[in-house]
Amino acid sequence: MTLAATSKSQLAYEAVRESIQNGRFDPGQRLVLEGISKELGVSVVPVREAIRRLEAEGLVTFERNVGARVARIDPREFFVTVEALSYIEGAAISLGAALVTPEAISEARGINAQMREMATSDHLDAQEFSRLNERFHRILSDSCPNAHLLDMVDRGWTRLAHLRSSTFGFVPERALASTDEHDRIVQLIESDADAREVEMAVREHRLATPQAYLQKTHNESANRKEQP
Repeated sequence: MTLAATSKSQLAYEAVRESIQNGRFDPGQRLVLEGISKELGVSVVPVREAIRRLEAEGLVTFERNVGARVARIDPREFFVTVEALSYIEGAAISLGAALVTPEAISEARGINAQMREMATSDHLDAQEFSRLNERFHRILSDSCPNAHLLDMVDRGWTRLAHLRSSTFGFVPERALASTDEHDRIVQLIESDADAREVEMAVREHRLATPQAYLQKTHNESANRKEQP
């Protein structure tokens, strides 16, 4: 494959991947290669190559007689991913709590203030809220002195991006509560609270949103079954 072809394939890969992760392409939506190639100004070949890469990552599936589709979100897979991250990130933040600088605390508070303003607005931008949420969490975990834990935290965030985990659009009621929990975590760090208390606060906060998400999907599924 030539360099030009590789570059076009990478362009197509990044464009389609971003469209999936920012919600422009919905779960289950058919991906028409010809349409994508025209939009990007490339041939179908690099788009097809990009789709194969996305299939390997679990973002795209192929269905017989249909073709490529955006992979549907598995609520249980989302939960177990966040569950694992809750343990890893809780440990990382608690280990690095004493090393968090005043500047990092100030930045975290500023980001959380933006999130609170968004959570109390008439329309929640779930994608932007999720982006700020990740930034808040990474500010606190980045002080962890254990490089292996940080690597696992990073892989957890990457996995969540693959799952397109902007769940605040589905459970917007969690947005404001999430900012309150952020404030508590920051307060614990500032007050030199016991590392175990910090770890448990992070873990409980992490699990609250996917638990609400699972409960809501369960309720909606039950309601559909009850309908005649």
